[in-house]
Amino acid sequence: MRIGFDAKRAFFNNTGLGNYSRDSIRLLSQFYTDNKYFLYTPKNTKNSRLSFLKDRDNTFIRTPQSLLNKALKSYWRSKSIVRDLFTNKIDIYHGLSHELPLGIEKTSIKTVVTIHDLIFIRYPHLFRLIDRKIYNKKFKSACLRANKIIAVSQQTKQDIIDFFEIPESKITVVYQGCNKVFQSPVSDNIKQAILSKYNIQQDYLLYVGSIEERKNLLTLLKTLKELPNQKLVIIGNGKSYKVKCLRYIAKNNLSDRVMLLSRISLEEMTAIYQSALIMIYPSIFEGFGIPILEALFCKTPVITSKDGCFSEAGGPNTKYINPLSIQEMKEAIGEILNSSDLQKEMRTKGFEYAQNFTDDKIANNLMSVYKSLIK
Repeated sequence: MRIGFDAKRAFFNNTGLGNYSRDSIRLLSQFYTDNKYFLYTPKNTKNSRLSFLKDRDNTFIRTPQSLLNKALKSYWRSKSIVRDLFTNKIDIYHGLSHELPLGIEKTSIKTVVTIHDLIFIRYPHLFRLIDRKIYNKKFKSACLRANKIIAVSQQTKQDIIDFFEIPESKITVVYQGCNKVFQSPVSDNIKQAILSKYNIQQDYLLYVGSIEERKNLLTLLKTLKELPNQKLVIIGNGKSYKVKCLRYIAKNNLSDRVMLLSRISLEEMTAIYQSALIMIYPSIFEGFGIPILEALFCKTPVITSKDGCFSEAGGPNTKYINPLSIQEMKEAIGEILNSSDLQKEMRTKGFEYAQNFTDDKIANNLMSVYKSLIK
């Protein structure tokens, strides 16, 4: 098969959507080598997280070629790319992040679109009105026109059915995996070197994720205030909500117990995961929750939210709480830290659950969707 991807975020985005795009391309090109994979991106921007491409002879990068398409890259990606797909004899085109080009449904090219979440519908106050209107139009249009829809969780599948009235038969749940670097142990020497590099002291709690309102970092900081013997490492970045969190840290004299990191390598992040006491992910809502899975592969106990998709990512041995309850969060942290047996159980059984999301299984599930379209 000749498979095309909307690869913009694989090149330009180093958080959730970018990670999903890169991992999908990496896994399929690794496990299904007989296919040819075409990566369509407005610009071939250098990204170290795509370094695996240099070892693959079945992946091909495609960018806009005409002067018009180079000047109007968004137009190329949303419409005129269809001509390039036809020229490249693409069998299946996969919109990896909510979108499909207009007019592709009028061709013989089969289409798949991945929908990660519909947060803008569930929590409209977190988005500007104009953004909500654009997202709703793009996402719904892609769902209506696609031959198959991939939802990254049962929660997202149900939202697509409920909000867009899409038939259940058109939607397949394919869980996300995570980068292979998180799936291998880091030596004690390397862990210590990385902790020393960033001046991280042992015995810390960990938060990983974007710093934005729905991720709910502020509740974790308020909980930390009530745990005077605990330290917190934050890996993530943000804008206005980050400023709000920083102000809280300063006002409540938490600066000596909170470390904020961003732009670190995946290898460094893995070592920090594996050295943490607990990874706390207090998000209000997600499509899936990749940091939960990364922590489980790193054998780190996890506390996360009890509603939505989180149990799909965390499994039966993660600790689930009301993410807005300081008391519940405080009690969960204490329960884990006060029981070495519980810590051992969460590490061991969490890692066992993570084996449901290994690279080969994710690749097989994705390919099954493609094969269902080619008969």
